[in-house]
Amino acid sequence: MGSGMARGAHARGVKIAFGDGRKIIWDERAHLIFRDNPNVAAPGQERADNLEWIEHYSYLRQYCRLASGERRHLIFTSGTQRPGELFFNPRELAFAKRVDEDFIVIEPNTKKEASPNKRWGLDRYRVVAHMLRDRGFRVVQFDYGAQAIDGIERIATPDFRTACAVLARAALYVGHEGGLHHACAASPVNTPAVVIFGGYVSPAVTGYAQHVNLFTGEDLGCGNLDPCEHCRVCMSKISVEEVVGAAVRLLK
Repeated sequence: MGSGMARGAHARGVKIAFGDGRKIIWDERAHLIFRDNPNVAAPGQERADNLEWIEHYSYLRQYCRLASGERRHLIFTSGTQRPGELFFNPRELAFAKRVDEDFIVIEPNTKKEASPNKRWGLDRYRVVAHMLRDRGFRVVQFDYGAQAIDGIERIATPDFRTACAVLARAALYVGHEGGLHHACAASPVNTPAVVIFGGYVSPAVTGYAQHVNLFTGEDLGCGNLDPCEHCRVCMSKISVEEVVGAAVRLLK
């Protein structure tokens, strides 16, 4: 999302500095996403004379902030998301070219703080994957040591960026709201997606209009960072048939 905010900065003769106005603040994911991006200033470049500052970093992003109080949750704000950009290097592109095109990527695994509330369930993803495979589609899962869907082809990718380069050759992505769904919307990936939001966060916050976004929550989303019964119920409202139907429509 940050790379989307920075789009066009280089053409205007500036770089976007994500931080507090004095220090550029990047986490591990930022180092991956912003690599080789000419629009973004890196940590250590705080004294450059062509910076535009945007207050956007962990727990204080343009679309959310960490709420105060006993309950650990995020407060979201709505807004149209601008698709981001990834700048792949020759090694990443060469790896991707070795993978035949026109496949469906399924990703059932989640990471980080909100992961319990973004999980639709491995069993549901398994049924979706097998139903699409039985319809004649090639279905794959990236292999990076996480839970595997049995009976589905796996593609071992050395890192997240390489996985995104491979994703650019896919016909469709099916998975949760998160890093890969943002990558699908980014240039030059531009891959159609069925994104399972559930009730944690709304597509009005982190979604893209070109995707099928399955949201069953209220307002802008729950934002609970701890395991949440509300989010579990919202996920249960999204059926396997609904996901498969959306996937087939996009593939047509």
